[in-house]
Amino acid sequence: MHYVTPDLCDAYPDVSVLEPMFSNFGGHDSFGGQIVTVKCFEDNSVVKEHVEQDGRGKVMVVDGGGSLRCALLGDMLAEKAAKNGWEGIIVYGCVRDVDILAQTPLGIQALASHPMKSNRRGRGDLNVVVAFAGVTFRPGEFVFADNNGIIVSAQALEMPA
Repeated sequence: MHYVTPDLCDAYPDVSVLEPMFSNFGGHDSFGGQIVTVKCFEDNSVVKEHVEQDGRGKVMVVDGGGSLRCALLGDMLAEKAAKNGWEGIIVYGCVRDVDILAQTPLGIQALASHPMKSNRRGRGDLNVVVAFAGVTFRPGEFVFADNNGIIVSAQALEMPA
């Protein structure tokens, strides 16, 4: 489904809107779904494990602590996520392989790109409440993103007619 966040904000004025710091890196410029959270810092082990799961109707929200020192998502993990039906991935941190990400059928928003991969030490938490960019993300709630921004809602939203 194609989402337009300004139209959603007009129709549902109680949504939460992230501070404007994210850029679109994926092949889909609009995406939305139920929130699955990962909290990690410079270690994408849990992201790697979870892109293997069925992601239909879901968006992975990765709280990487805003680190700009390495990437938490690259082409191989993005491809696995796309193959497993994930709607998108939002990374409060960096991504890499951006030319390939732009061709991957997946919504991807992140702070920046960085060529260095993360270390894998098996650290991170899945489906915990996380907060960044002025918004709290609760597993099971909903997130919607496009080139205008990212919004969060306690309920699923439908595009107005």
